[in-house]
Formats: sequence, structure tokens, C-alpha cells
Amino acid sequence: MDKIVNDHFMYEATADLEGVLGTYTDEPEHQVVGGPDGPLRGKAAIRLFYERLFPALKGERAEAVMRLYGDDFIVDESILIGHVVDGRPFNLPGKSGHARVRLLHVFQLRDGRIAKERVWFDFDDMSKQLR
Repeated sequence: MDKIVNDHFMYEATADLEGVLGTYTDEPEHQVVGGPDGPLRGKAAIRLFYERLFPALKGERAEAVMRLYGDDFIVDESILIGHVVDGRPFNLPGKSGHARVRLLHVFQLRDGRIAKERVWFDFDDMSKQLR
């Protein structure tokens, strides 16, 4: 389970769209809770999300905080360290610059890939950093 989640994060950090999509099952679900897109279903919708995200937010690394495991899920808490390129990831107004933001992911896995991904993103903290 760690391998698929670690691979997913590595593909995100390197803006490898095909790599990210390859970590999902054929009919995945993805949601940034509280984000402007709502729940996304299917790889085509998830592709559009990442096509908008990658130019706006460049991840440098993630610092692990904690991981919890179940039979078919992982809960991952981490700190994303990166650079906001245009000030508008997730429609947050602001400027470009360095950012640190806490993330909580819940991954439901099936057949060694990600079937569902829910992300809680500290929008308030990111917004304060972009002022």
C-alpha cells in the first residue's frame, strides 16, 4: 500500500500527469474537500484537475507527519512544501511564492491502485501565505 501512495506523491511532485493517472483504478474518485471542483469521477475529470494544478503549484517535497492503515485504506498526514507560481491554486487570490501547507489524504485502495482519494487542504493557511 505504501508503494502506490508514495508513487502517487512522487508523480505529483514531478508533475508527471500520466504517472499520477496510472496510480488510479479505471473508475477513480477524487475530491479536494472544500475545493472549487467538488467530487471528480473518472480519469478524464481528474486529468483536467491536474492539468490546472500543475502549472499553479510546484511541489518540492512532502514531510511525513503520520500514516494510519486499514485493510484497504491509508490515511496520510503530511506537510507539502512548494512554490505557488501564479497565486491561484484552488482559486486562492494572492501572489507567487514559497508555501508550506498541511494535507490530510484518505486513500481507498483496490487491486493495488487508488480507487478513492479525499484530500483536506488547509486553504486558510495557504491564503495567509499568499497575501
